[in-house]
Amino acid sequence: MAEYTNDYLLNRQVKIFQPVDGYRASTDAVILSSLVQKVKKNDKILDVGSGTGAISLCLAARFQEIQPQITGIEIQPELAELSARSAEANGFSAFLHYINADIRQKITAVPPCSFRHVITNPPYSDHDMPSPNPGKALAHNLQQFDLSSWLRFCLKMLAPKGQLYLINRTEAVTEIITALYGRTGGLKIIPLFSKPGQTAKRVMIIAEKDSKAPAAILPGLTVHTPDGGYTDEAFQILRGGRGFFELNG
Repeated sequence: MAEYTNDYLLNRQVKIFQPVDGYRASTDAVILSSLVQKVKKNDKILDVGSGTGAISLCLAARFQEIQPQITGIEIQPELAELSARSAEANGFSAFLHYINADIRQKITAVPPCSFRHVITNPPYSDHDMPSPNPGKALAHNLQQFDLSSWLRFCLKMLAPKGQLYLINRTEAVTEIITALYGRTGGLKIIPLFSKPGQTAKRVMIIAEKDSKAPAAILPGLTVHTPDGGYTDEAFQILRGGRGFFELNG
């Protein structure tokens, strides 16, 4: 296994192992995990493209008392192995598992329509900034698997009335809504602003499978203050492990 670092999330509540070179978790993953709510003990949660496990590890920490069954799917074997080690190091192995698999292929370990919550930080194309690292390029490039196909897989895994949570660049909103149209409803669109007054470069979206409910654009989340620190809301999410809707009920 390549060299890795021992890092922490949620103000050292969560230990995470990550490769020195290659894909590493960002604040996007922690913030996205904060959207998940109304989780029950017997719920199943799927993290599609789990990377180093940041999203699912944060979910395991938030819902440790009820221990829903959480599964991460990751195409890179090294990242899946590191994630499993992180789960064990945090004492989450009883209810958090990782599968090394390619979602373009049939995965018998994750039956369709069996997950109450599916969460994903899909890879994205970045032709202007090609990555010299093959692992990072695989995680952030859609040349082999487009975003619409990725979302179709997520929807296939969702149980009826299940919740899909995702984050992506704002330029992808049209493609995302097109992929979800007719299959989901009740869309909640949440812009993610880096600083006050700036245009949102990321957007988070929640959708309910087989719903006819209307869409809504929520006020969004500003991550940094003008001087570069975290806003109070972002601090409570990133350091305190609070849920987004706990703060925006």
